[in-house]
Amino acid sequence: MIGLGLVILGIVLLYGHRDIPFNELREKYAPPPSSFVLIEGMNVHYRDEGPVSDSLPIVLIHGTGASLHTFDAWADQLKTDRRVLRMDLPAYGLTGPFPDRTYSIDHYVSFVKAFLDKKNISSCVLAGNSLGGQISWSFTVQHPTMVDRLILIDAAGYPTKAGSEPLAFQMAKIPVIKNIFTFITPRFVAQSSIENVYADKSKITEELVDRYFELTLREGNRQAFVDRFTIKKSTNSFQKIQTIEHPTLILWGDQDQLIPIENAYRFQNDLPNDTLVILKDVGHVPMEEQPKESLEVVVEFMKKE
Repeated sequence: MIGLGLVILGIVLLYGHRDIPFNELREKYAPPPSSFVLIEGMNVHYRDEGPVSDSLPIVLIHGTGASLHTFDAWADQLKTDRRVLRMDLPAYGLTGPFPDRTYSIDHYVSFVKAFLDKKNISSCVLAGNSLGGQISWSFTVQHPTMVDRLILIDAAGYPTKAGSEPLAFQMAKIPVIKNIFTFITPRFVAQSSIENVYADKSKITEELVDRYFELTLREGNRQAFVDRFTIKKSTNSFQKIQTIEHPTLILWGDQDQLIPIENAYRFQNDLPNDTLVILKDVGHVPMEEQPKESLEVVVEFMKKE
């Protein structure tokens, strides 16, 4: 018993991390042009860049465990000609958890609607990666007049089995372990999870791992990460994808192990006005792993009438 106690104490000392104070994270990860807006009792972190006169802004929505920073490279280029908005979804980044701890897709859709209403945006180009992709197509189903065209980047939505799942995702589903995860969160879990979604591991920098890891330690985010995986998923909501008539770009990394490439072809089969582009030797987050090449595809898609 003494030996076991010493092992547990050692684990806590090595891997136990306290939440990082919000102001400390804000100073590091929310310099200008970051702003905050109050929605559903949350101080939502967002960035609104580019010409305000652009009547059809591009809205970028990140995936599970990420933040608005995952679109930094895209936003830096797009904002020269287009208005670009992105936000930290509830449960991630600096926004923090939903007060009611309900992380259904419908709740995320209503959150995005509230955000766009706050920014007086009646129509936009909506782009989302992974979870953000599922939120994007679900939003388009529910609010079709608010979306001009749709960009799905390795999007979630179809029932599927991952070829390889990030370690953080696995831990968040295991009884007992998921509770420990909320206060014992080794940095290597963040690194391993990023390596899982990148095809080219050489592109993973210490700065990148630090950002994912440190934003996980924002107060409430670790519990929210676990809470999201307890939400019962709809088994037939994907059938609504066939009702979407908007021009849609389906952008996919051919080495995506989390949401396999077969799902790209399912979107292609179900969407009548689609453009499918498969990026070679790219994983689950093309806009982060291969920003230049993936953005070129987006720009070309935007030029189409």
